[in-house]
Amino acid sequence: MPTTTRDKLLDAATRLLDSGGPEAVTLREVGRLAGVSHNTPYKHFADKEDLLAEVAAGELGGLGAALRSLPPTGPESLRAALNLYTVWALDHPARFKLVFGSWRSESAVLGRAAAEARTALVVLVAGAQDRGLLPAGDTERAAALVHSLTHGAVDLSLAGHLSAEKGRTDPAGLVEDLLTYLGAAAG
Repeated sequence: MPTTTRDKLLDAATRLLDSGGPEAVTLREVGRLAGVSHNTPYKHFADKEDLLAEVAAGELGGLGAALRSLPPTGPESLRAALNLYTVWALDHPARFKLVFGSWRSESAVLGRAAAEARTALVVLVAGAQDRGLLPAGDTERAAALVHSLTHGAVDLSLAGHLSAEKGRTDPAGLVEDLLTYLGAAAG
């Protein structure tokens, strides 16, 4: 439950994002929805992009925390992490697109959140490699491979290009296929 004005503003921005995408998020509407004056958001955020970067950083922070909560060498941890990512992205497509969209300027808070989430994934991939569930080799590249396939599968699904009719699977099915193939290669 939001407690500070900043938390209320971020919550309002997230709700607007979920209902109408980034276009629906204006600082004035965020203030109105948060129940504060229309000038209050400007006291907390430089502009709309700054506000959206904070929302994106919060999403990545939550994902990173969820990944870090998984045991790094658990036999099902990487699968659980990729499924968690898939469910989050499919349940919150506007947040997914915001987090992984292009940004006009650098955001330190977003950069830190992205690096921490990435590190959490790399730790899980390293654990899977150590257990022989993934081929040995460059852990960063293996993490990029599993993230890219998972991300791409979600993106294709959201665009209507991956379904039971198109591709005969869903993102979770492709994640399962990838881990099966990589497990066999590690074999």
